Amino acid sequence: MTFYQSVPKKSLGQHWLRDIDSLEAMCEAAQVGSQDTVLEIGPGLGTLTELLVQRAERVIAVEFDHLLAVQLANRVKADNLSVFESDILRFDFGEAPANYKVVANIPYYLTSNLIRVLSETTNSPQAAVLLVQKEVAERVAAKPGDMSLLSVTAQFYWEVQLGREVPAELFTPPPKVDSQILILRKRTDPLFQDVDPKAFFRLVKAGFSQRRKTLLNSLGAGLHLSRAETEALCQAAGIDSSRRPQTLGLEEWHALYLRLSSPI
Repeated sequence: MTFYQSVPKKSLGQHWLRDIDSLEAMCEAAQVGSQDTVLEIGPGLGTLTELLVQRAERVIAVEFDHLLAVQLANRVKADNLSVFESDILRFDFGEAPANYKVVANIPYYLTSNLIRVLSETTNSPQAAVLLVQKEVAERVAAKPGDMSLLSVTAQFYWEVQLGREVPAELFTPPPKVDSQILILRKRTDPLFQDVDPKAFFRLVKAGFSQRRKTLLNSLGAGLHLSRAETEALCQAAGIDSSRRPQTLGLEEWHALYLRLSSPI
């Protein structure tokens, strides 16, 4: 049997999880059932895939590594498994039916871009359970005071929860840090009914463009507003312009958006 003969590639951030309890916890967090289609990203050796094909109606495995993609069908023999060799950031999510779920142990470097892509695609999943770096999981679930562009993006589109922590020693090879299960559940209704997401995130990105500076400086520079205009915008939204962007909650970004969208 050649199961453990593949060598993890550092360049692809491959760290294979061998702990069955943690893999089961990912399936449970996604509530994978017999009528679900599950998209697995970076199946690697197929340890998680084996559990998913037993639980789900269909599993779509997207693997970037050519050798692993070719070998996966031999490692996991299941009629309900489809394997695509692709970069997930360029994958056509139209290959999946509506209301599919994502379950994946992903390379750490992929997290921010993947959350953005899953959020913005026209066929986004109903839920995504991702095993990511513990620090990144905490950033995604952050509260005002520690917010970032990543946490605002995730919480705008998803209800965010933190699941089980997974120690580094349970991976092959062990990463330098521990991991954590990040649970994203698609909001059934938009968080704000009156928002154009592109315009909203243009504002948020401007705010975080100079994260260590005050809103007076970062918003002014990012939106090409004068100091007087920026001060008036913040005042109209009921927000102190001397605050820093990481202190704002989503409701406050929404207030800024509404004032920016209407005459001050």
